[in-house]
Formats: sequence, structure tokens, C-alpha cells
Amino acid sequence: MAVDRKVEAAASRRPIPVPAAVALAERVLAPWRWLTAPSVYGIENVPLDRPVMLAGNHTLMGLLDVPIMLLELYDRLGMWPHPVGDHIHFSVPGWRDLLEAFGTIDGTRERCRELMRAGESILIFPGGAREVFKRRGEQYRLLWDGRTGFARLAIEHGYPIVPVSAVGAEECYDILVDAGDLRRLIPPLRWIPRSDEAPPLVRGLGPTLLPRPQRFYFHFGTPVETRHLTGLEDHACGAVRDQVRAAVETGITFLLHARERDPQRSLLQRLLAA
Repeated sequence: MAVDRKVEAAASRRPIPVPAAVALAERVLAPWRWLTAPSVYGIENVPLDRPVMLAGNHTLMGLLDVPIMLLELYDRLGMWPHPVGDHIHFSVPGWRDLLEAFGTIDGTRERCRELMRAGESILIFPGGAREVFKRRGEQYRLLWDGRTGFARLAIEHGYPIVPVSAVGAEECYDILVDAGDLRRLIPPLRWIPRSDEAPPLVRGLGPTLLPRPQRFYFHFGTPVETRHLTGLEDHACGAVRDQVRAAVETGITFLLHARERDPQRSLLQRLLAA
């Protein structure tokens, strides 16, 4: 089935960006992919006959699991949606070039519209940097309040939205000091724009910043259709946002239960079973 759908994707009108970069990612990320042993559910729900928007939860630190999920989409379906990145990434020379090599775009609405008018699939995380740089007690919590831009874009272009849930990366680090702590310790920070999105101080493997290897779990839900809502963006985007959010939360709950039942959740268990 995976091979057939990959052929179907290759025949579609959506190109895979920068094949050489994808091949490089396959090689560079092979050890991390082996350590995290991704388990994927519902990938058959991703349409391949038209462009889509994938919208999901951003896990702690953001970069640990997204590349692995993209590789799974590529290997299983032959697709590589354009990730939508925070503006701050594109102010850093070198880092900006690396992201762009992997198809990442600056997350302005106009740039998204440009790609969607061209029929490109995109991957978006409505919680943005605030969801990436979580605080203690916010594990797997969606921080989407007031964020309806992605739903508006999908409705404008008639894109189906595939809810994407991810579990595993939140356990790669322990949060020692978060943005809330910093704003309490240094009150003037409260008046600095985006200080609530400051990266947390974390601890990973032992006392280091190396992430603890955890198995990653991904769930792709049933698409939320929007074509019937064209022209109703002002009235419908909130309801669409809530529908997608509920589906992502349901997927997270499903994955947490699946992880509890997984006899090969830990690296040691997988090594012993090999």
C-alpha cells in the first residue's frame, strides 16, 4: 500500500522540494531516526490527489521530531510538504538557508498564499513559538487560542486540513527554568516583545543538553474539509480551528495510550527484541 501511494504522489502535480537535500537528510538523520524508531498511524488519511494543509501540535523545542515526521511522509507517500517557520528563523543567515533548502517558508500569510495558489502542500503548527517553548505543566497542551490564520488560509484555497498529532519529543528534555520563571525573576522582561516565547532552560541526557532518545509516535487524522466554506472565512475560521484542534487532541490521547501499550517503547526493549 505504501509503495502504491508513493507512486500516486509522484504522479501528482505537487513536486518534492530539493531532492538532494532530502537525500542528505536521510543520511544525516539516520542515527536519530533509528534511536527514535517512529511509529506512524493513519498515514492513509493524507490525500494524495490534491494539495493539503497538515496542522499539528508543536512539541518541546520543535526540531526533534519534525524532520523525522517529514522523512516518514517522504518515504511512505513520496510527499514533502513545505513547513511553515517562525519569522525569527529567517533573520539568521546560514540557518535561514538551511531551512529553505528543506522547503521551509517564512510563515507570512502572503508567502503561504503564494504557495497555496501554486498548489503546494504545507505543514503548519498553529501554536507557533509559544507552543515550542513550553512551560512546566504544559506537556502536550495545544496553545492555539486566538490563532485562526491557518484555518482562514485553508478555507480561502479550499484545502483539506489533515490533523497531525505527535508524541514522544516532550520527554526528551526536562524543563528547569521556563519563560514564566524568567519574567517573574526579571520583571522588566514582561515589557519586551515576545518574552513569553523565550526558550526554556532544559536538561536532557544526564546533565547535558543532548536529548534523551524516546520513541516518536505520529497520528494523521481524517481531513477536515473546507471547500464548502469558501467565502465564509470570517464566520467559519473559528469553528474550523476548533474542529482541527479537537482532532489533534484526540490523536494525542490515542498516541499516549498506544505508547503505554507498546512493548518496544524504550530503546532497551527494542534492542532486546532485535
